[in-house]
Amino acid sequence: MVQLNLPPKKDSDSSDSVKRYFNSYYGFQLEFPSNDVDAVIGFLENKGFDKSAAQATGSVLLQQAKIDGIKVFELLDTLKTLDKLQLSYTVAQVLNFNRQKTSTLGFKVTDTNIPLEARNIMG
Repeated sequence: MVQLNLPPKKDSDSSDSVKRYFNSYYGFQLEFPSNDVDAVIGFLENKGFDKSAAQATGSVLLQQAKIDGIKVFELLDTLKTLDKLQLSYTVAQVLNFNRQKTSTLGFKVTDTNIPLEARNIMG
């Protein structure tokens, strides 16, 4: 049996360029201390978020705090003062800032004004 000291030949196919693109899509990895992650997820769950929504939203908040150079606990102290509607609006803005520009998140605010014409319409 013949043994060679040559490196193994890489198998290449037409999807190599696509694989390289998606493997380096984010370019870098962010790491966070476990107590910061637990604090953000716990805070969001206490505000009414589901577990998966808290994890997804928390990762974006952690990433944005790191980019902005803000400590996570300072961010949570700021978010504690907001009521549910203000928190939803703030989180939607942060998520929209981190999303692709082809889609945005929003929420519907119900109009409490009843139009004057509605009183004359009989259904």
